[in-house]
This record gives sequence, structure tokens and C-alpha cells, in this order.
Amino acid sequence: MEVQALAKYVRASPKKVREVTRVIQGRKATEALDLLRFIPRKTARLVRKTLASAVANAENNHRLSSADLVVKFALAEQGSVIKRFRPVSRGSAHPIHKSTTHIRIVLTDNAATPAAE
Repeated sequence: MEVQALAKYVRASPKKVREVTRVIQGRKATEALDLLRFIPRKTARLVRKTLASAVANAENNHRLSSADLVVKFALAEQGSVIKRFRPVSRGSAHPIHKSTTHIRIVLTDNAATPAAE
């Protein structure tokens, strides 16, 4: 069974979030939570929060054990971009682009994954 959690409009660039999500793919959910606790980045905290939500969804909605869950994949998709302008000299302005990200984490139980993988 697959269970997912989605965090939308997270104020971090997708590239920075992808660096963290690559680390947890294919790992057990409990191991990934412990690993994210020790990565010293803001994006690790955001991914950890989303992963904890996915584990809670699995336990409460589908009655799955957290010990059996594996991170099938973790995606960092491009969200909307907040556009601002910064005033500079001689009355001109430079554009500022503030990226947002949608973090999607999909968990699966060990029984559903084939042993060949």
C-alpha cells in the first residue's frame, strides 16, 4: 500500500530541497527521520516534517506499522515564484525571484516491495 504526504508552497528552492530528498529515497522511514535530524539545513527540517506527516498518515489512516514503511520516492517540484523588485541606484530596480517548492513523499510498506529490488 502506498501512502503520501504533500507540503505545498514551501519557501525554499527546489534544487536545495532535492539535495536532501535524494538522501532519503529507498531508506526505511524511521531511519530517514533519524538521518534528517542530523542534516544541518533548513530544507532537511522541512522534508523531515513532511516525512513525519506521511508516517502519521500511514499509521492513523491505513493502520500500517511505522517500522515496515520505506520511502518509495521523495519529490521536490517547482511551485509558484513570488516576484519582487529591489530598488537600486539611479531610480532603477532589480527583480528578485523567491522560489517555492511542493514536497511530495510517498511511502510503501515492505510487503508491497518485491525482494528483487
